[in-house]
Amino acid sequence: MNTHGKLFRLTTFGESHGPYIGGVIDSCPAGLRVNCDEVAHQLARRRGGVTEGSTARRESDRVDFVSGLLDGITTGTPLAFVIPNEQHRSSDYDRLRDVFRPSHADYTYTKRYGIRDWRGGGRASARETAVRVVGGAIARQILREEVGLEIVSYTSRLGGVGLPDNYLDEIKCADVEASDYGCPDPAIEQQMKELIRQARAAGDSLGGVVTTVVRGVPAGWGDPLYDKLSAGLASALMSINAAKGFELGDGFALAEMMGSEVNDPFVTNEKGEIRTSTNHSGGIQGGISNGEVIRFRTAFKPIASIARPQSTVDTDGHPTDLTISGRHDCSVFPRVLPVVDAMTALVLVDHYLLLRGVRPLS
Repeated sequence: MNTHGKLFRLTTFGESHGPYIGGVIDSCPAGLRVNCDEVAHQLARRRGGVTEGSTARRESDRVDFVSGLLDGITTGTPLAFVIPNEQHRSSDYDRLRDVFRPSHADYTYTKRYGIRDWRGGGRASARETAVRVVGGAIARQILREEVGLEIVSYTSRLGGVGLPDNYLDEIKCADVEASDYGCPDPAIEQQMKELIRQARAAGDSLGGVVTTVVRGVPAGWGDPLYDKLSAGLASALMSINAAKGFELGDGFALAEMMGSEVNDPFVTNEKGEIRTSTNHSGGIQGGISNGEVIRFRTAFKPIASIARPQSTVDTDGHPTDLTISGRHDCSVFPRVLPVVDAMTALVLVDHYLLLRGVRPLS
């Protein structure tokens, strides 16, 4: 499945070491002046080689729109774009051609398709997420201009250190982007940096947690039962490479509490609006937004490519040892943050357009 969305549909293509990656957006409303600077900014946030512990592969991530724009404005026809792969070094993977790397998609892709692209993981590579960032930046622009919606994701845990388990509802994008690792607490971030140094020196990797808050979603977005807004977010976030857990609101902590502790009482505010006095539900009830801040967390496992000896088997099933070299991240952080933002925006713009109907943007 290479397409996300029902109405605002992003189809991605390309492999890590092919000539291009790219995407096609169907049903992007006409009349949007695409902010190419913002697209480039989000791609720069995802780019490697910026922080200690990130990959040395640094692509320019130049986006070429090849259809769907007239003088920078969307026409309503398919919006297609390509991003050249300029820094691929397939020779780094020659000796991995006949080996199944632990915790990668090598074995499962082979069983699913009978063949796999061994050059950097091919389609399973996180390189593909650059396309999501482009689509998400456009979706985010629609949501900001049409609804006033704001999406902010930050690093709340990396390895064994992190922020308390409360949500920073008022956090701004600038707070996150001012931090090397997307953590708004400078003291905690320094501890994260030290963990990265230690893991890198040991040839190892680290996992962590991204916390996301979305402000400005009105009540009524989402559909009950099989197309819940919560289910769409969970599916989208779990589609990101290395994602292993998702929780909405207080999530798993709710399983250890009483209903009297976690029910969100309704109140009427000074404007006469019905709101809730608490937000344990994370802004979604019955699969539909309730007008409160949407809050969720996504857990990411440690990067599977590590520079330590590991036991595995070759494609014939013979035991072998493996030490992975090359240009690999020590952690998905902070590069995963714009990817989380993008997938969140893609889910929300789809629900927005389904309610609004596709017509030229105002």
